[in-house]
Amino acid sequence: MPTRLSSYFLRTLREDPSDAEVTSHRLLVRAGYIRRQAPGIFAWLPLGLRVKGRIEAIIREEMAAAGAFEVHFPALLPKEPYEQTGRYEEYGPGMFRLSDRREAGYVLAPTHEEVFTLLVKDLYSSYKDLPLTIYQIQDKYRDEARPRAGLLRGREFTMKDAYSFDASDAGLDASYQAQRDAYERIFTRLGLEYVIVKADAGAMGGSKSEEFLHPTPVGEDTFVRSAGGYAANVEAFTTTAPPARSFEGLTPAEVLDTPDTPTIQTLVDRANDVHPRPDGRAWTAADTLKNVVLALTHLDGSRELVVVGLPGDREVDMKRAEVAFAPSEVEPATEADFAKHPGLVKGYIGPWSPSGAVLGEESATGIRFLTDPRVSEGSGWITGANEHGRHVFGLVAGRDFSSDGIAQVAEVVAGDPAPDGSGPVELAKGMEIGHVFQLGRKYAEALGLRVLDENGKLVTVTMGSYGIGVTRILAIIAELNNDAKGLIWPRSVAPFDVHVIATGRGEEIFQAAEAVAAELEAKGLEVLYDDRPKVSPGVKFGDAELIGVPQIVIVGRGVAEGVVELWDRATGERTTLPLDAVAASFG
Repeated sequence: MPTRLSSYFLRTLREDPSDAEVTSHRLLVRAGYIRRQAPGIFAWLPLGLRVKGRIEAIIREEMAAAGAFEVHFPALLPKEPYEQTGRYEEYGPGMFRLSDRREAGYVLAPTHEEVFTLLVKDLYSSYKDLPLTIYQIQDKYRDEARPRAGLLRGREFTMKDAYSFDASDAGLDASYQAQRDAYERIFTRLGLEYVIVKADAGAMGGSKSEEFLHPTPVGEDTFVRSAGGYAANVEAFTTTAPPARSFEGLTPAEVLDTPDTPTIQTLVDRANDVHPRPDGRAWTAADTLKNVVLALTHLDGSRELVVVGLPGDREVDMKRAEVAFAPSEVEPATEADFAKHPGLVKGYIGPWSPSGAVLGEESATGIRFLTDPRVSEGSGWITGANEHGRHVFGLVAGRDFSSDGIAQVAEVVAGDPAPDGSGPVELAKGMEIGHVFQLGRKYAEALGLRVLDENGKLVTVTMGSYGIGVTRILAIIAELNNDAKGLIWPRSVAPFDVHVIATGRGEEIFQAAEAVAAELEAKGLEVLYDDRPKVSPGVKFGDAELIGVPQIVIVGRGVAEGVVELWDRATGERTTLPLDAVAASFG
């Protein structure tokens, strides 16, 4: 039977929700697909569940085609497996933690690697049982500090997560490729443009990680790509170090007075006015070494200051810094931090002063000093002399100072060379819709997942992990498919195939609409029938445009002449059809 709008659990809204930041959030609430319960938490209403179910059906079909089997774990899990892998602490405040009445510890799972691993350990013991790929479609929970944009960044979200188990690295490569191929089919069927980029594995760990990003201006991820085919999330972009240069012929470092120059721009202006370059070229920000002080809060709660030296024409990208120093939390140093370290002269910090090394483990401060890859051996810099109003000119890396390591934390800008030599990169915004990882043996080793190989020896299983954000994808599809009047769902995920509207007061109109709806249902189509008897055509049309079913059949006054209108929601085109030809027009 058709779904009758007169009795359907649906209320559309004429006004936008006050907290809506993006189009998908605004329209999904107004059209009656979701309702807010708390920041980042939404209830799913019948229309929303239908769209979500259609997306999940596509995913299930492709997972089956890739040889994966569906299981289902609870969202509430004991904390011990996460403690065994170290992620109970690594996740920090992002993980919901709770206790039961007996004070036993639990978590609301942000992801399920641990329990999938333990399930296979419990049931499988031989290489003959492998390869295996299992998956679930389940809600995940992460305590986002700033949930935003409706379903695009929430505290509760639905995710498809699959896990592969193999006895060898070659087996992992094959399983990984099978899932990667399935993702391409899924996103193609959903009509989503995607870019596959190199990514950072983050708290998941592993040797290889790729993200599927949908390019969109509202995306939270920045990625880079070159004309030659390189693509990476900015967090995974690696700056290539210039070749080392000889110290021969380089003049000694010289400390000069540079009063009132606490910023890079004031320093460059002063250098060009008072200390011009011998070769006649003007000093620029790229000739200066900016030393940024960051504060790291480690998992044990201890706080450490780290100084990062990078070219003065670059800023620290805090997302890249979070990756570089994970799992520690990163923030700019505070005034209280500087007060505890008087050896750091704010505005004039540098790795060296006339009295000796200032930064590094062997220095007076003992503060770690990390440098950008561009600070290569033999490169010369203008940088702070750790005295108010003074800078050192011609300070040479490797000759006058050294670092404790490399830090890939500088912002990436358009025109930077791709690390594979494929040319300069451009920057774009994207939203993560899928992520695939080669986890390797991290979780299997931590949890003791081993099987007997063909020689009867125990070997550690190697794993892959593969996630798709179901509810995020739904929101992205809504972002892409709408107009000023409402949603316009693609046929593959629309809540209904056809929306039949009875417009008019005559009984014959409603009888004809009822017959059309029943005939379409008999053809296997899912029909939403607007049979509300005392609602004006204008309101019905407005609701139809807001809800966004792609094909609309209008049964009205034309019934007297034996015709109806077929309305294409995407194009706005209306076509007159004989009443008895409606079902045939749908193939």
